[in-house]
Amino acid sequence: MDIEEIEKELGELQLSDSFFPTGIFAASNGLEFLFTEKKIRNASDLAEIIRVNITQQIGPSDCVALSNTFDEIDKGNFDEVIRTDQVLFSTKSIKENRDASVRSGVQLVKCVCEFIKNDEILSQYQESLIKNKVHGVFPIAFAICCNALQIKKEKSMIMFLYGFIVMMTGAALRLGLIQHLEGQKIIHELKPVISQTVKEYSNKSLSEMWQFAPQIDIVQMSHEKMDSKMFIT
Repeated sequence: MDIEEIEKELGELQLSDSFFPTGIFAASNGLEFLFTEKKIRNASDLAEIIRVNITQQIGPSDCVALSNTFDEIDKGNFDEVIRTDQVLFSTKSIKENRDASVRSGVQLVKCVCEFIKNDEILSQYQESLIKNKVHGVFPIAFAICCNALQIKKEKSMIMFLYGFIVMMTGAALRLGLIQHLEGQKIIHELKPVISQTVKEYSNKSLSEMWQFAPQIDIVQMSHEKMDSKMFIT
């Protein structure tokens, strides 16, 4: 590997690291409600919930939007990047999750702009955020920041999905639902789900974006109404 390749690899590690301050660690995606109501009991239940989230929501929605953002950047079509941001925002029907996605996306752009100063698309997107022309939903912001760090589309999708799995297993650990070894086993067992999702949604058009997981939507809305909670979602 030459120096440039090593630096790209380091960029991937930096954005994939849970230490990166996006606020994702404060999300449970409704898992806290399920745990409180004793509707999830073990690692197998958790793995299934994560799988459903990826196959029914994140893959066909967030990943398609992320992929299209990369494609429009390659074409130099920033107006379509803005439209992708707006379309994805409109699909997030649960206020708590929508707000969390925007907060994390805005924070991600803010952080990356501190050390990447010469990327035109990143600068345009930050300026659009300031002027309220875009919402800053996390998958769009993640694609733009990965592109600024010269991380390719498919690798970005892998990082995005892996980050979601780590977020969910991390939340489960803090809730006391699973132990660390069980968390690592879940991550390993869900690797085929990541690879299949990347393969299936890396070339879908924005018009093919969809999501359908009504039970998860209900869980997320229920979490929103909890009087006391540890996580923002």
